[in-house]
Amino acid sequence: MKTRQDAWTEENDLLLAETVLRHVREGSTQLNAFEEVGDKLNRTSAACGFRWNAVVRHQYEKALDLAKKQRKQRHRIMGKEQGGKKKLLYQPPMTLLDEADMEMDEAFEILNSATMKSESTNFQGNLLPAPVEPTGDMNMQKVISYLQNLQNSDIQQEILQRENERLKKQIRDLEAENNSLQKQVAKLEDNSVTMQEDYETLMKILNRARKLVLFDEEETPPTSFKMDRNGNLEKMAE
Repeated sequence: MKTRQDAWTEENDLLLAETVLRHVREGSTQLNAFEEVGDKLNRTSAACGFRWNAVVRHQYEKALDLAKKQRKQRHRIMGKEQGGKKKLLYQPPMTLLDEADMEMDEAFEILNSATMKSESTNFQGNLLPAPVEPTGDMNMQKVISYLQNLQNSDIQQEILQRENERLKKQIRDLEAENNSLQKQVAKLEDNSVTMQEDYETLMKILNRARKLVLFDEEETPPTSFKMDRNGNLEKMAE
């Protein structure tokens, strides 16, 4: 499975452009070019097509038009030999499942051939099945190879299932951790609100106390002094 998600580089864009132009010039399809680039860069053909149409193509419009003209000239020179069909330049590699399907089809053809031979009639008496001729070591090797590939496919499927279960467990653990962190955040927010309310209450109390002190100072009459004959200050009685 192609899971590459890193950013495209200038070398990747250049490879994509050169491959697409070559396919167009030689009569192939852009989709076939995307498949070739995808296999080389471990990306999907859809990702390559999106990159070409969204970013790279407008940089090579003139080169693309020239490649299309060269393709038309090539078709005129070759005439109708190709029958108007586009020639695919790149053949994607076969997967294990594709190989297993081909070998399975060959195995079924061998079995069907043997069955048809066994159903041939014997005219020396009653209709009896004729003996089955051996199909040869090569055919047996194909059957064995198919069974081995089938076993490998089962093993790979089991590995994928285990990996899937592990990822599911990891997701459940992350969700539980996320829920725990959300609860902690909510608790901290509640504490912050409580602290803010306490602070505002304390400030109200301090402001009220400050006002009371100022009011007491205003009500207290100022102290009066007088000077005696010797030049000393004496507090006058209220």
